Amino acid sequence: MAIADVKEYAHLTEADVEALGRELDAIRRDIEDSRGEKDARYVRNVIRLQRTLEVSGRAILFASRKRPAWLLGTGVLGVAKIIENMELGHNVMHGQWDWMNDPEIHSSSWEWDVTGPSAHWKQTHNFLHHKYTNVLGMDDDVGYGLLRVTRDQRWKPFNAGNLVYNTLLALFFEWGIAAQHLELGKVAKGRADMDDTRRKLREVGEKVGKQLVKDYVVYPALTGPAWKSTLSANFTANIIRNLWTNAIIFCGHFPDGAEKFTKADIDGESQAQWYLRQMLGSANIEGSKLMDFMSGNLSYQIEHHLFPDLPSNRYPAIAVKVRELTDKYDLPYTTGPFLVQYAKSWRTIAKLSLPNKYLKDTVDNAPETASELMFDGNAASSVDPVTGRRRGLKSAIAQKRKSGKLRSLLGLR
Repeated sequence: MAIADVKEYAHLTEADVEALGRELDAIRRDIEDSRGEKDARYVRNVIRLQRTLEVSGRAILFASRKRPAWLLGTGVLGVAKIIENMELGHNVMHGQWDWMNDPEIHSSSWEWDVTGPSAHWKQTHNFLHHKYTNVLGMDDDVGYGLLRVTRDQRWKPFNAGNLVYNTLLALFFEWGIAAQHLELGKVAKGRADMDDTRRKLREVGEKVGKQLVKDYVVYPALTGPAWKSTLSANFTANIIRNLWTNAIIFCGHFPDGAEKFTKADIDGESQAQWYLRQMLGSANIEGSKLMDFMSGNLSYQIEHHLFPDLPSNRYPAIAVKVRELTDKYDLPYTTGPFLVQYAKSWRTIAKLSLPNKYLKDTVDNAPETASELMFDGNAASSVDPVTGRRRGLKSAIAQKRKSGKLRSLLGLR
């Protein structure tokens, strides 16, 4: 089962959780108090870079009938779209730059270069996903209503297509996000307010129309005789952006160690308990500064989930302090190289295309989703008598894995 008692699973007392929350609050205050011109200069430079790349890519595509120009223009445009989507659109609409009081870089006015309206995304992502991160039945991002990503989701024959669905979702990710707010599952079951649904459909239709005209009519037409090759380049650049965005998001939410939760423990959840759930439910990507930038700094997904409205360029520094806290409270800090994290996500999606009876691990001790029951009720924090260090969840998981390997070697399971 998914985690139903976050505090017990984390091997922390109520006092521990609240102390952790106060230390994370202090990190937030430090960043808020130190925001200034350097941060503002950063985001304005990113906007200039993104616009330069987009103009350059579209200019190169005037010669897109020549293969080298098509490849170069498509690549440059694809990078521009990734930056606009990840480091700008996603982060601006989280309100990371609202403190600047610049109407051009404000969450209330930014409309991004994808088919889904920003207002819809802010509801499904900023509110539902970030408030109820990985809570089954509350967070639509747990499988996007399409994928089975935890054994807590009852297997149905439909789930046998997990790998096919995820391939299509990755290729056309912006369309999946555009459809998410429509809640088509509720519509199909007759549980949706039809007036509200018609309004949402109209808003999505308007945004989709603008995107289609821009990328597949206006810009190709501007290149004259090269319009066909420009149209295919624009389509390919959108696919490049979709694949990258999907990969980064999946690396942050579905590799081993990014836990899922039940509704049982979120009633009356304090800010400190919310912090703890974010730390346990998110995963980072290890990589270069270029990886950080091209991911919109979502390579620091743990830090982003803790502080979604703090400037993304501050996440590397915040991560140092968060890792110190995970060491102090003996909590896991789930991270790994991009290809490893992404492969783990696909492995989970592949495994869970099968019913539970064909899977080796238990529902309480699976790599993709564990629960407090994996510790057989022995989840108390303790202190190592030799080192004086806290022995909590991180140590308990390590001991559990060591015990499991030993039992496997002895043929006891």
